Amino acid sequence: MNVLFNGENVEVSASNLAECLVLLGVSDQHIATAVNGEFVPRSQRHQLQLTEGDRLEVVSPMQGG
Repeated sequence: MNVLFNGENVEVSASNLAECLVLLGVSDQHIATAVNGEFVPRSQRHQLQLTEGDRLEVVSPMQGG
């Protein structure tokens, strides 16, 4: 299925957000995730089923000031 990952169209074969993050190579990082503009806690990533055209946003925390 095609999803929009941080502004880029990508093809993934995952059915849920957790699997998708593994395929995209970002699952081992400390990250925040959102699907279609809604924050998704780490504990709910396995439960969130993806559909064609979903918008995934992944951000990493930054230090500094």
